[in-house]
Amino acid sequence: MIEVSDLRKGMVIMYEGEPYRVIDVNKHHMAMGRGLVRTKLKNVKTGLVRDVTFSSGDRVAEAELSFRKAQYLYNDGDHYHFMCLDDYEQLTFSEEEIGDAKWYLTENLEVDILMLEESPIGIQLPNVVVLRVVETEPSFKGDTVAGGGKPAVLETGLRITVPFFVEKDELIKVDTRTGEYVERA
Repeated sequence: MIEVSDLRKGMVIMYEGEPYRVIDVNKHHMAMGRGLVRTKLKNVKTGLVRDVTFSSGDRVAEAELSFRKAQYLYNDGDHYHFMCLDDYEQLTFSEEEIGDAKWYLTENLEVDILMLEESPIGIQLPNVVVLRVVETEPSFKGDTVAGGGKPAVLETGLRITVPFFVEKDELIKVDTRTGEYVERA
């Protein structure tokens, strides 16, 4: 059992006997009272999305998941194809099931397939992936004084802010949990 205040986006929990993926979490603290944790949960089996409000201090059961190592192969528009590394079985996920993970998938990337009762329900990315910058503005001498950054488009279509010294065609590391630049690769 975990406290609802520890819920994070992407976790899979058991709620009313059904497995739900946490889509969104908002914590609200009230003066002179207990806080509220408002969540948006999506049923893993049916796809039903519902808003659930918990009191802080409530506990929920975390779903018992198993993991299988897999390699990302390709996408054919609407579906993403993976190959399990232990038995070479191919699994297919829709774009809706993949969600924001699609912005970090490159050919041959190793991921963990989340399994609930022997059926695949999603993927778990590594914490950091290496992506190529395909579009960014050129930097000029003296740009680093501001300490900010500039927009960049990566090979998967992801748009992030990178430091001024990053140039086109460079490989950079990106944190998959926050979507932020980490360092040059």
